[in-house]
Parts: sequence; C-alpha cells; structure tokens
Amino acid sequence: MSGLRRTIRIAALIASLLACLIPHLLWRLARRPSPWPRRFLAMAARSVGARVWKDGNPHDGDIFLLANHVSWLDILALAGATGAAFVAHDGIARWPVIGWLAAQNNTLFVARERRGALSGQIDALRTAMLGHQPVALFPEGTTSDGSGLLPFKPALLAVLLPPPRAVMIQPVHIDYGAATAEIAWHGEEPAGTNAMRILGRKGTLPVTLRFLEPFDPAGCADRKVIAAMARERIARSIVQNAPAHQRPSASPLPPV
Repeated sequence: MSGLRRTIRIAALIASLLACLIPHLLWRLARRPSPWPRRFLAMAARSVGARVWKDGNPHDGDIFLLANHVSWLDILALAGATGAAFVAHDGIARWPVIGWLAAQNNTLFVARERRGALSGQIDALRTAMLGHQPVALFPEGTTSDGSGLLPFKPALLAVLLPPPRAVMIQPVHIDYGAATAEIAWHGEEPAGTNAMRILGRKGTLPVTLRFLEPFDPAGCADRKVIAAMARERIARSIVQNAPAHQRPSASPLPPV
C-alpha cells in the first residue's frame, strides 16, 4: 500500500505543477508579480498529505520569518501559507526541477560554508528585502530531529542591522506534533529515502504553523541578540506544545 500511496501523491504533485505552471509563465511574460508559486507550494503540501493549520497570524506588514527546521515539508507549508521567499543552501539550486522551482519563488541561494562570500550574500539579501515579499530563514542551518533546537547561526541576520526597510522579525514554530520524530529529516538519511518514506506514509499529516510574537530588530544590540530572542521564543513554544506524553502536566491544545 505504501507504493500505491507514493504513486498517488507523486501524481497529485505533478498535477499541481501543471495546473500552476502555465499561468505562472503568463504572469511572468506580462511582467506581473506571480501568485502561482505560493499557490503551487500550498497545493504541493496538500498533495503529499500535509494539512496545514495556523496558530496566530503573520505580522501585518513587512516580515522576516525565523523558523525551526525539521523537514523539506517546512518549505511547502510555510511558503504556501505566507508566500515567503526562502534563504536556502546554494546546493539546492543545482537539484533538477527542484532548483528551478525554488528560483520561481525568488529563493536566495547562499553558500554558508564560504565565509568570504558573506558580504555579497548579505547585500543580495538586503536587495531582496527591498520588495514586499516576506523572507524566511532557517537559522539552524540544517534540519534537526524536532525535539529541540540546534544553535542559531546569526551571520545572515546582519542584514537586519539596520534593515533596508522597516521590518518586523517573527519567529515561527513549525509543529508536526506527535509525528515530528517520524517525519524529521536528519542524520545521514539521503534526501530521496526521506522523501519516499514521507510520500508512502499512511494517513494525513497535521502541520501547525505557530506564528509567535514579532519583535523589532531596531531594539536589538546585534545579530546575536536577534538570534537569541527568536530561538528562545521558538524553544518555549516547542516545550509548551509538546505532545501530552512528553510533558508531565499537559492540557489539551485548543482547536486551531
């Protein structure tokens, strides 16, 4: 049955792409901002079994989202819900099809391991922020098992001191609930293996995007303070919203 589920979900992904591709190209030819990458990502999330819910709302204005990172599903869920452009590792740009699709959503590809390129990357990010599209970054730099947070890497947050336009930072807790450990992509698991495992998973996958209290980077002394404030808020949400069996005095969450 897992093979059949994979086939159905891959077919749904292809159908979603075909439904969005032509109108997206027409929007681009007309030199108009295209809403279709966001629509495709939302459809893609649903196609692979995710059911995305929001707890709270994105800030009403220009925002820079900082989120925990558990799975490649994070991008589908968060971009589909907010229209955010992501800061991603430049290796993704070379992935067949995926790299091109990421570029259509204005993904900014950076080489985290090349310290000499940091200045140029910050300049590119600053330019990207001059538009009104939300920007999202996974400051852990890689995926984790979801039980906690890795250290936040503050280097690219230098773009917020000062930001190129008035912007609020909004931490986001991407919460897969009891399924977190099952779907997490971490360790040495190959990307293809993880994708096939999730595509063959039984049932749907609830994903809650917990939009936490935003804050103004203008009140932060440096990028390390920004990273620490965002990390503390996401870490607190992870503890507060952990599945009941993982915390001794838990009460049921209200409906989202």
